[in-house]
Order: sequence, then structure tokens, then C-alpha cells
Amino acid sequence: MNFDALIRELAPQVLAILVRRYGQFDACEDAVQEALLAAAVQWPADGMPDNPRAWLVTVAARRLTDQFRSEHARRRREESAATMAPADELVAPGADDDRDPDRDDTLTLLFLCCHPALTGPSQVALTLRAVGGLSTAEIARAFLVPEATMAQRVSRAKQRIKAAGSGFQMPPPGEREERLRVVLHVLYLIFNEGYTATSGASLHRVELSSEAIRLARAVHRLLPEDGEVAGLLALMLLTDARRPARTGPSGELIPLEEQDRGRWTAEFIKEGVALVTRTLARSPLGPYQLQAAIAAVHDEAPSTEATDWPQILALYDLLERVAANPVVTLNKAVAVAMVHGPRAGLDALAVLDADDRMAEHHRLDAVRAHLLELAGARVQARAAYELAARRTTSLPEQRYLESRATRLN
Repeated sequence: MNFDALIRELAPQVLAILVRRYGQFDACEDAVQEALLAAAVQWPADGMPDNPRAWLVTVAARRLTDQFRSEHARRRREESAATMAPADELVAPGADDDRDPDRDDTLTLLFLCCHPALTGPSQVALTLRAVGGLSTAEIARAFLVPEATMAQRVSRAKQRIKAAGSGFQMPPPGEREERLRVVLHVLYLIFNEGYTATSGASLHRVELSSEAIRLARAVHRLLPEDGEVAGLLALMLLTDARRPARTGPSGELIPLEEQDRGRWTAEFIKEGVALVTRTLARSPLGPYQLQAAIAAVHDEAPSTEATDWPQILALYDLLERVAANPVVTLNKAVAVAMVHGPRAGLDALAVLDADDRMAEHHRLDAVRAHLLELAGARVQARAAYELAARRTTSLPEQRYLESRATRLN
């Protein structure tokens, strides 16, 4: 395992140990980040320690106790003395600091990072930093914002958790189901931003989609019987399988119907299909499972022409009943067009014109342009492609939409 992968695996484990022992999530998270920086400097020069996790726990705990002993942190240390472990309990590097070596607190940590007191962007940022092990600079680069802006976002998130008085524990049983849905939604947002970046010169931000898949695997490992957890992981794998064929040599967008399916990642498709097949057979239907089932139909088809569009439309009908939203309606319209013709698809889109969440979104214009083109309305299609190109902030999408409009001149 390379250094970055090891750090991202160990970061949440180390943070969980410290928060469980000392409380004070914000201080522990800062101490873990300092330990990760120390590892980045020392391990390449001195070699990997025998027990990397214990090394990180020890270094982070020492930084933490130094902070507690400082004049600035004296009052906070005294207030939390009852919950702090004595400094002499710290173990030496190489020893196993965790008293329960089989305990995995990743899910508890995810629940804490997705606390309802936080905004959606703050939940995403804190999850990537605390659970994903990404630095503030890495997160800022991924979302194309200044590092100082992202640092403030992470800092505010930690302060809100502190103000909420949230301890390091699982939510009460009555809240767990809803909090898990928030966790899954945050991972879904991270994956989507990585798979189709909302702005910038690149279509993909692989570090985000890969991190979302890694974290989804971790949650699935902890909750193997949860159908929606399995469904989300399957959806990510089946979607990410197409990434190698989704861009051309210059980074240009290649739509699904034009992709070389031989370049799709076969092992992701096999794993994703197995996951969704298993969960659909034994779990109540949920939106992630249904989206994964739709992705599986696409991925298993040898070509666009051979795609089972009636099955996809039936799945969208189910999805609309389970979790209706404008994106589902938008995607369903394409399936309607493929089954009943482009004019029927355009009729299905009409309802979105009055939906404030989608009325001025470039994807609505792009889908309308595509269906108008299929219907032979070239002038209207060109105008819709041009409007979609003006509204998107993604350069690859903009160039693709402009090229479609040019072809219709």
C-alpha cells in the first residue's frame, strides 16, 4: 500500500481513538493533521514504523497534551479533565494503542461529520478531511476554492459540532436511520462532484470519486445488510466503470452512446452488478438501489441500440414513486423518448419548466436539445444547445454543447 492510501486508511482510525479517549473533536482533529504532516516528513526519511497507526496515535496524542498544557488551553483542559486519559497512559511508538484492536469507529466518525447542525458543504468538507484524510489544501483544490476559504469552512464545522455538544457516540436508535441517509447523501455528493465536476477545465476529479468509493466500501463493510448502503456502492462502481471511455485524448466529453464500451472497467461492472442483484433480492427498495439497477442495465448492454430501454423506463417509474425529484424526472424523460419517441420525451420535460430547482439548469436545456435533435427540430435544438453551453460552468461540457450546436448549423 502506498503512503497516500495508507494515510487515508489510518486517519479516521487515529482520530476515532483520540476523540473516544479525550473528547474535543476539534482539538483532536487538528492534532491528527499535525501527526499526518509529521509522518509525511519522517517516514520517507526514516522508514515506515512497525505499527504506523500506533505511531500516529502517539504523535497526535503528544501534540494534544502539549496543547492542553499550554496557557492558552489551560481552562479547556481543566474543564475536560474528567474525560481525559492521564498523559502517562500514552503508549510508546510501535505498541498497539487501541484497547479493542477490532473496533472500527469509522461509521461513528461519519455520523459526527454529518451532524445535522452542519450545512451540506460543511458536512462534505469535514468528511473529506476527518474521515478521508485529505488535507485542507487538497479539498480546496478539488472544489476550486482558495485554501483559506476551505480552512474557514472546516473550522466553522468543527466549532458547530463543539457548540452542539456532540459526543463521540452513535446517534440514538431513533435517529440512526435518518443520520445514515445523510451520510450516504454526503458520499453521493462527493462522488458526483468527482465524476462530473461542476466547474473548471476537467470533467473528472478522480481523487473525489475514488475517495467516495473508498468510504462507501468502508460503510458497506460495517453495515453489510443495509440495502441502500450496498445500492450506493453499486451505483458508484457501475457509474465509475465508464470513466475511462468518457473523455477523449484532449479531455473532451464523450457521451454514453458514443463511448467505446470495451474500455469500461469490467471488474467494477461485475462487482456492481453482483451487489445490486443481491440487495434487490433481499432488501426493501430504495433510491440508490434503483439507480444502481438502472446503471447496471446500461453497463450490461453491448451497445446503445441493444439497451433494454423499456426496463430502464420501468425502473424510473419505480424510482419516481420512491424518491421523486427533478433530476429523476429529467433522466426519465430520456427513457420515455427512447421507448415512445422524442416528442413524448419532450412532453415529459415540460413539467420541469415550472420547477425553480431545474428551470434554469443547463442539464434541462441539454436534454431538451438532444430530444429536439432526435425529433428533427434542428433550429430549436441548436438554440437549446447554445443556451445550455452558456449556463454550464464546466469547460468540457461547454465545449461539447457548443460542438453539438455547431454540427446543426
